[in-house]
Amino acid sequence: MASTDDHAIQPPAISDQTGQLDSRFMLWRMFCTEANIDVETMPSELDGELKTRWEKIKDSQLHQPAETTPTPPVTTNS
Repeated sequence: MASTDDHAIQPPAISDQTGQLDSRFMLWRMFCTEANIDVETMPSELDGELKTRWEKIKDSQLHQPAETTPTPPVTTNS
């Protein structure tokens, strides 16, 4: 029988495919630089104006709908 330690929830890992170039990490580092806070700070540690600014940036940059290729107009040859 497996122990409870085997079923512990693990935080998401940074994969080789995403790593430090993942858009979330890049956005967080940009925000930290602009807000003059340590990049080791966790977003959950923010409060007040900084938390509001982070939420706005995150929502506008990370939760944008994917760009789609415009569909050309349908034309008929009649």
